[in-house]
Amino acid sequence: MSIQSEREQRTKAYCNARFGMFIHWGLYAIPARGEWVRSYERISNEEYQQYFDEFNPTNYDPKKWARIAKEAGMKYAVLTTKHHDGFCLFDSQYTDYKATNTKAGRDLVKEYVEAFRAEGIMVGLYYSLLDWHHPDYPAYNDLHHPMRGNEAYKNQGEHFENYVEYMHGQVRELLTNYGKIDIMWFDFSYGEMSAEKWKATELVKMARKINPDIIIDNRMGGDVTAENPVIYAGDFGSPEQMIPVGGMRDVKGNPIPWETCITLNGHWGFDAKDKNYKSARNVINMLMECVSKGGNLLLNVGPDAKGNIPKESIEILQEVGEWMSLNGEAVYGCTMSPLQRPEWGRLTANGSNLYLYIQDCCNESIVLLDCPHKVKKAILLCNGSELSTKEPWNAESYRVGDKKVDFIETPPFSYLNGNGNVIKLILEK
Repeated sequence: MSIQSEREQRTKAYCNARFGMFIHWGLYAIPARGEWVRSYERISNEEYQQYFDEFNPTNYDPKKWARIAKEAGMKYAVLTTKHHDGFCLFDSQYTDYKATNTKAGRDLVKEYVEAFRAEGIMVGLYYSLLDWHHPDYPAYNDLHHPMRGNEAYKNQGEHFENYVEYMHGQVRELLTNYGKIDIMWFDFSYGEMSAEKWKATELVKMARKINPDIIIDNRMGGDVTAENPVIYAGDFGSPEQMIPVGGMRDVKGNPIPWETCITLNGHWGFDAKDKNYKSARNVINMLMECVSKGGNLLLNVGPDAKGNIPKESIEILQEVGEWMSLNGEAVYGCTMSPLQRPEWGRLTANGSNLYLYIQDCCNESIVLLDCPHKVKKAILLCNGSELSTKEPWNAESYRVGDKKVDFIETPPFSYLNGNGNVIKLILEK
């Protein structure tokens, strides 16, 4: 079986899911200035220790998180088991810098995995390749380390091979201690800290030996779009805070699996002052944009120091969930349409069904150009009502050269609080 065929087989359920929850959570929720606070403010291990000593998420309830994700229509989730600061939410035998040694006194990853599995949500684990706490991780000459340029740390990292062994050991723990894991999300490579610097081939072979069906992102290095990508190039692309113009394709122009990860406000980790949240309509637009280009949306929440997902995030996700409960058919199992993107919205497709997501209010009719098959029926997904596909009296005004034109009655834009209607077109095969 070819590399592409194996990748397609492994990622089938993931691609059908289309919508997932990213969860950034750790000690950085206490200073509440984002997950990069250590790097930006050049905070040393000694100064950062206060947050380890204080960490006590008394409201941590992953069952509640899982319910929020499920009700929002999310089919998979990815939790930061260890971010760049090196703090582990899991009970690792390789370090004392872990949740079980804080006031929490619990393996928080174990509880997350069990809670999300119970709701039927695919389980993903994020693991940072970086580690600003480990003594064998380079500091002085590193691009991101909090102690970069600090003469006292000039020789830190001389035994980097010790850190790589540590990192591999922790990944092995994550993949063996919690049952089947669906997604392994590594973050991230940069400069010389890439590919075989992490012993990436060995790491992926280990992961595949433990779980042959696991899917892995593309952030260890290597080109996921290559004709014959290296083993550590990953199974899917992972653009961040942007949606690629034409989706993602390999060098031959074939679509490849991808997801964009996007924050609900301006930060991944909890920031108490950041109230710049996207609206539910923003989220739905982004989701439909991704699906219309053959991709997934991994939407982030950043719980606070007590373990609460912010109220604003919950309210947005609830509204998205209401929309998804009525229109999820246009998302799950769908992909890009062969038709050109219309001015009024986005198109997704599943077999012989075409889904029209209407972002902008049209007049009496929606114009669809060059549909390859005859439209048999048009149905408004939110309430199942049939829409007319008859040509309007002023059809000649809509003609575009010699292109085939279909007309679909425009539903009232007042439905669903203005979050966009979806019309299902049943096409004759």
